[in-house]
Amino acid sequence: MMAEDRQRDTRTQVITSRRRVLAAAALAPMLAGAGAGAAAAEPVPTGMTGMPGDRRHRRVKPVTTTEADWADVAYTLGRRGNMLRGTTYHTPFPRGDLHVVSDGIAIAPALALGTHVAFVRYADGSTMCMGDVAVTEHELQQVTDAFQAHGIAQTALHKHLLGQSPDIWWTHVHGHGHDAVALARGLRAGFDLTGTPPAVPTGPPVPSDLDIAGIEAALGAKGSRDGVVYKVVFARRETICDGHLVLPPGLGSTSAFIFQPLGGGRAALSGDCVMLAEEVQNVLGALRRGGIKLVELHNHHLTENPRLFFTHFWAVGDAVELARGLRPAVDATNVVPTS
Repeated sequence: MMAEDRQRDTRTQVITSRRRVLAAAALAPMLAGAGAGAAAAEPVPTGMTGMPGDRRHRRVKPVTTTEADWADVAYTLGRRGNMLRGTTYHTPFPRGDLHVVSDGIAIAPALALGTHVAFVRYADGSTMCMGDVAVTEHELQQVTDAFQAHGIAQTALHKHLLGQSPDIWWTHVHGHGHDAVALARGLRAGFDLTGTPPAVPTGPPVPSDLDIAGIEAALGAKGSRDGVVYKVVFARRETICDGHLVLPPGLGSTSAFIFQPLGGGRAALSGDCVMLAEEVQNVLGALRRGGIKLVELHNHHLTENPRLFFTHFWAVGDAVELARGLRPAVDATNVVPTS
């Protein structure tokens, strides 16, 4: 019996060994392919400066442009824009055609009904566009189809207001390529399916009874008038990259606090606050302690670094008290005033 057991053990070892050899032979081509693929996935570093410790992408920086450089884009969009900080060509499309009521308040287009797009030229000759588009619920699907048909990506879909009538949605858009006019044409295809009115001449700021000095003192920053509203804007201090593209300061990485005067020093407050992940809970808590309602928590980008989150908010009350309620949220983020 012992001899038979030894023979059985020998046969088992031979069979097991043979199976291992066959399995290794079968896996060899896949492992070789995986190794080749892994090597190909990491490009050879270029002479351009890369992100520290990251060889996957090279950083491409924006270049300075003038309004004249964007004449073809302006013609395609159907209206002129303006330059921001020498690198960003910005065009607003306020939805003055809409009568939207939220919390019993008629919303001014400059408070929360503004479509806007920005274009940036890069050192590699490419152009990036990004923006935020206000659409009615009836317009949303056909506008989405138009953007997708023209290669314009959508990176967020959300609301800025609570309980509004009619229902309004905001979709963030993004495009990148070497033909700026083609990008503008794609955006225009979506805009033309909305009721966005033609551009109107910008008039002088409308007087209001808001305590501007008090708002600025509470927030620790100066703001600016935009039609009937007053807004204070902060930008992230970090360098933000969208993929391998370095975003100009303040592009797609700002906190905007917008006050629409209601009379008697009161205001409707809307806007959004930009945060890193580790700042989110502190900001949400600060806003709620200040009596400010939360509307949305979401992203505006898909491939940015560092990762950014945005919260939209809403409140009605004394404008200076609202600004004081905002200040702890501002202090909880790494931002600097843009004024």
